[in-house]
Amino acid sequence: MDVLIEVLLRAGRSAVELSLFVLLPVMVVMLSLMRFLEARGVLDWLVDKTAPVVKPFGLTGLGVFAALQINFVSFAAPLATLVMMAQRGASDRHIAATLAMVFAMSQANAALPMLAMGLDIGLTLLWSLLGGLAAASATYYFFGRQLSSAEGVLDEHLDHPVADSAKGILDVINRAGAEAFRLATGAIPMLVLSLVAVSVLRAYGAIDALTALLAPLLDWAGIDRMLVLPALTKYLAGGTAMMGVVDEMRRAGQISIELLNQSAGFLISPFDLPGVAVLISAGPRIAQVWKPAACGACVGIALRTLGHVCMG
Repeated sequence: MDVLIEVLLRAGRSAVELSLFVLLPVMVVMLSLMRFLEARGVLDWLVDKTAPVVKPFGLTGLGVFAALQINFVSFAAPLATLVMMAQRGASDRHIAATLAMVFAMSQANAALPMLAMGLDIGLTLLWSLLGGLAAASATYYFFGRQLSSAEGVLDEHLDHPVADSAKGILDVINRAGAEAFRLATGAIPMLVLSLVAVSVLRAYGAIDALTALLAPLLDWAGIDRMLVLPALTKYLAGGTAMMGVVDEMRRAGQISIELLNQSAGFLISPFDLPGVAVLISAGPRIAQVWKPAACGACVGIALRTLGHVCMG
């Protein structure tokens, strides 16, 4: 019992420190910046200018907005954009391509706080963009080619507050701060549970047994055995939980900055059980196209993984 209590207290302390002292400050700054640019119309202008560029990849202007949201806000932020696409007449092929892009891209709620752990954010964002475009193209032209291309008259501008005065700017910043606080505090339960589960699995030798079982395959593929634990955590509990485990391993000297950057391509994305569940909850039209989107996302994540391994 004493051991369990010690595990709980240590996990709770680590989760609170990571959420409030790493995740919260980064998300406050980035969300304030994103919401300010949104309220000033900068993002609308960017969407208008880039929409023709991304069209050959199977994306629309709203797809650009979803890409900005996943990379600079959080993995759940594109949810509203996907809902808007479904409601405003986007074709099933475009929805599938956008969903695949989101699945394959880097998620801000994990990538941005991991700056403090040594993550190369420039490299991460570059391969996030390339992987997202590859995922969208693979879905639109191959995995989702049988989906309907019928499209209504699509309004590609999202409703948002306008900051044309000092009070308006202050309101935008306050809302962004409140949103960041909700994200940071909302991550604490999952972080605590994942860190407790990982500690228990370690204590009973389950992680070591799994690593030993996979050792021949990992050695043949040239994959570091230290990645078993963060990868298992990521795909079962999500990116935020993975971030907590990586932070623990970094503090213990079990994972290097070089290994962190080399593995970012497949560790940092919303393509995991919690991420997929949240994103396909956007509505029935989104849920109907998740299979071709998932196949396309695998192409994008494979490209990101290769890029990080070669350049990380």
